[in-house]
Amino acid sequence: MTLDTAPPPVKQVRRERPTPPRGPGGASRWARRAPLLPALIFLIVVTQLPFVATLVISFMRWNSLDPTNRGFAGVDNYLTVFTDAGLRSSVVTTVVLTAAVVLISLVLGLGLALLLDTKFRGRGVVRTMLIAPFLVVPVAAALLWKHALYNPSYGLFNGVLTWIWGLFGSQNPPQPEWISEMPLSAVVASLVWQWTPFMMLILLAGLQSRPMDAVEAAHIDGASPWQVFRYLTFPHLRQYLELGGLLGSIYIVQNFDAVFTITSGGLGTANLPYTIYQTFFQAHEYGQASAAGVVVVIGSMIIATFALRVVSSLFRDEVRS
Repeated sequence: MTLDTAPPPVKQVRRERPTPPRGPGGASRWARRAPLLPALIFLIVVTQLPFVATLVISFMRWNSLDPTNRGFAGVDNYLTVFTDAGLRSSVVTTVVLTAAVVLISLVLGLGLALLLDTKFRGRGVVRTMLIAPFLVVPVAAALLWKHALYNPSYGLFNGVLTWIWGLFGSQNPPQPEWISEMPLSAVVASLVWQWTPFMMLILLAGLQSRPMDAVEAAHIDGASPWQVFRYLTFPHLRQYLELGGLLGSIYIVQNFDAVFTITSGGLGTANLPYTIYQTFFQAHEYGQASAAGVVVVIGSMIIATFALRVVSSLFRDEVRS
């Protein structure tokens, strides 16, 4: 006789997944998030909906002077943007203008940041005066340069030349037409004056975040100021230089005020934003203008992506330190 020793079957108990509480906790989360909804909706309405509309129009054949000839154009508008001689010239002008302003502003901003990083009497007043150009409205700054500085009859530049030539007894001082003789340089100078304080602030923040113990140790070991700058300060400022260059490029590549106010886009100074303005408001080619605008936005987004990576790397380095 054999006995069955097999264990009795174990009854499996089904475990139910706990449901998240729907009491006061969920209500408090919505109470914290609800005030942000109006701002989010406003941001979507102001920024995203117009961009979507521009994207749709960029694929259309639309000229307000010929309302009967309207329809889907595919990628023809984008092909026109990249093949039209005037648009290609405006792209080259935009690149040259942006590169010149960013590089010159970075060099001058670095020099001013090194100056303000040293202690001297009246440093706060000097810092405030150097920041002031960045706070001026762009149109007002362009008007200031066009009339108060560049004007050949009563501008400051020609007045200074007249005074200098008068010191040497000359009766015929040079009176150059600054805007007509050097139009692109005139626009670059006005933008450099306005954006150098921005670069200075970024680089000054980088200088004040240096590890001063390493700088003091280098001075104790007999390192010269140039060696300290080359081997300690400049490598530390590399990411701040990249950040200033990227952020400056984002803003300057979209600049319209200086070109429109100083030269009205003439004499080879028409950049891409001004060409978009001409295409939209003067030629009434809404499709082509929208396609060019989308190209500018995509280029700005690419630059902004690199800027965000630089900012995130700065934050990571700050956390590690």
